[in-house]
Amino acid sequence: MRLSRLPLLLCLALPAAAGAADAAAPAGAANPACVDVEVGGYRALSYNCLSEQMAPRQPAPHENPALASEGIATRPSNQLGLYNRSAVSNRMGSNFGKSVHPQRPPAGPQYSMPVPPRSR
Repeated sequence: MRLSRLPLLLCLALPAAAGAADAAAPAGAANPACVDVEVGGYRALSYNCLSEQMAPRQPAPHENPALASEGIATRPSNQLGLYNRSAVSNRMGSNFGKSVHPQRPPAGPQYSMPVPPRSR
């Protein structure tokens, strides 16, 4: 093999070695920080790293999945779409407990036009 082909082979082998190194990293190891790069005055954020950090945390194997419903059980009834006495009382007004129809303001007087239309 000629020595002139050696740099070419090394250039082809480097990306494959880098991919193998990434695959060899443990799945639980997370990057501690995201690196932003600035080239020619333009800043390139590492969105893949930021997306991984913002992703929901995977539950640990020792966590009990049955306890995940605790968050739902502690939510207020109006967020769950259930009966809420104070909301119904506010909507019904003074008719709460007296009528099935909500309180409405009394109908005001109907005013006519102050100036009669012109006759032709």
